[in-house]
Amino acid sequence: MAKHEDPVRDSEEQQEFAVPETEDATDLVPAPAPAPPVPGGTRDAYDEVRHTRSASLWSGLVAGAVVLLVLLAFIVQNQSNTQISLLFWEANLPLGVSLLIAAILGALTVGLAGGLRIFQLRRAAKKMRG
Repeated sequence: MAKHEDPVRDSEEQQEFAVPETEDATDLVPAPAPAPPVPGGTRDAYDEVRHTRSASLWSGLVAGAVVLLVLLAFIVQNQSNTQISLLFWEANLPLGVSLLIAAILGALTVGLAGGLRIFQLRRAAKKMRG
């Protein structure tokens, strides 16, 4: 995680321990952490933490939930059976389910092609480095 991405964690890392002025130094007390400087007020502080990984995760989960709800509605509304033939294989499936399977197979094909390209590029970059 990049520095200054989590101001709470960064302030905890910078926290120092004060040594009491007694002979017994076993009871160390944490010094109060200085407040992080906020140059322009609350709005600038919000702008610094607006784009975080947890915000991206939350946005992705909400978008995924919406897509799943639309997909569920599509499958429920398209329950009529359809005969599917592929070479020597035949099946009777609801239309919504068969289109879902086709979409999943298409996504896996694209993911496989993309993964192979990434592997190829990493291998080439590794060869160039030495």
